[in-house]
Amino acid sequence: MPSSSGDIAMLNLSEASQQIQKRSLSPVELTRACLERIERLNPELNAFITITAESALNEAKRAEAEIAEGKWRGPLHGVPVALKDLIETAGVRTTAASSVLKDNIPATDAPVVQRLKQAGVVLLGKLNLHEFAYGGSAVISHFGPVRNPWNLAHITGGSSSGSAAAVAAGLCYGSIGTDTAGSIRLPAAYCGIVGLKPSYGLVSVRGVIPLSWSHDHVGPMTRTVADAALMLQVIADYDPEDIYSQKFPAVHYPAAIEETVSALRLGVPRNFFWQELDPEVEAAAQSALDKLAALTSGISDVSPAIPIDRSVFICEPFVYHQKYLGQHASEYHPETLRRIQTGATVTAKEYIEGQRELQRLRRHILHTFEQLDLLITPTSPILPPTIAQLEAAPEKLRPTELTTLRNTRPFNVFGVPTISIPCGFSKSGLPIGLQISGAPGAEGMVLALARAYEAETEWHKQRPPCA
Repeated sequence: MPSSSGDIAMLNLSEASQQIQKRSLSPVELTRACLERIERLNPELNAFITITAESALNEAKRAEAEIAEGKWRGPLHGVPVALKDLIETAGVRTTAASSVLKDNIPATDAPVVQRLKQAGVVLLGKLNLHEFAYGGSAVISHFGPVRNPWNLAHITGGSSSGSAAAVAAGLCYGSIGTDTAGSIRLPAAYCGIVGLKPSYGLVSVRGVIPLSWSHDHVGPMTRTVADAALMLQVIADYDPEDIYSQKFPAVHYPAAIEETVSALRLGVPRNFFWQELDPEVEAAAQSALDKLAALTSGISDVSPAIPIDRSVFICEPFVYHQKYLGQHASEYHPETLRRIQTGATVTAKEYIEGQRELQRLRRHILHTFEQLDLLITPTSPILPPTIAQLEAAPEKLRPTELTTLRNTRPFNVFGVPTISIPCGFSKSGLPIGLQISGAPGAEGMVLALARAYEAETEWHKQRPPCA
């Protein structure tokens, strides 16, 4: 059993759950260990916007009492987790890291929060992000930038920046992020953790402040693949009140990750995703690919269609923010406001054509997966830049973000499940991520291969200096 609060906080979610079930550790002990760590490390990392310490301890005590009475609710019961601060929480402010919503306190929980509460989790608070999730760097936030636990000078990636940093640094055992162009996977890669973007419509987005309805996903961020499967099992559910929700065949994800992978056919789209890579990223990803080839039936080169049109992506934020732009335009960060207002130039014709193209691409990717099972790519083509670099050259911020998100964005258009897992480190000690993608509804297969790779490597066991 772990001997110190630091050791306790750095347990994987699965390990923490097992300790609770064995009564070796209590939910209260786990929660106190996380809160101690938040108090010590958050001033530097800036991962949390709101810390709900009092209610978290009350929830932990309630979970402890329920478990003692034999009312165990499942693997997440009593486990401390945290939420990206654009997911609505009843009675707890939901800011989207913007001055526009700095005092916003929702009356109800988003369905994803309801499901987590039903599972008995302990909610530690709300996590920092790129303002309104409209960026991949997380240097723009009303509450300041999030810093990378592996090197405080570097970005975490965005927009689920606090969600990644908090998990990597042991401030919580898992978190919930959102992903519109890579906002779960990019920060997961840059912080050396696991980030899963599920199939479009698998997890309800109702009650989550949107960026682009046609591309938004909600998913888990954890320290291991098994942890991600446990969280996905709780949050994946058809929501009849969410018009984007879809019905998928039921899968028990914690069991699916144990499936054999030896017959899986892997595709490598080298003509886009493997081009213009940082040499250290390329070396780490190629090494991972070689290992995956040995674990499966082999690899082949493929050339899926690459999405180009962005009319839908930029139009939808402009439509959503109409309710704030009139009265609160001055409260947005100028760069966020500029990005939102680019959507004003999209005509009805362009938006409709963009929607038709999006649906065409979602059909086209199905044909790709008729010939293979999973696609393998680096998560990001470059290593995380420094915060100072981006702040010193604002005109380079968006182009740099688009480069970091180049390999993740297409899978939001395709709407398929995609996971980022650690696959190495740069010579300077920065994490590198590998991306595994499958057909719609193939989360089990994606998780199984990720788990198989994880079992053959030690990357996920590395801990940042602050740990």
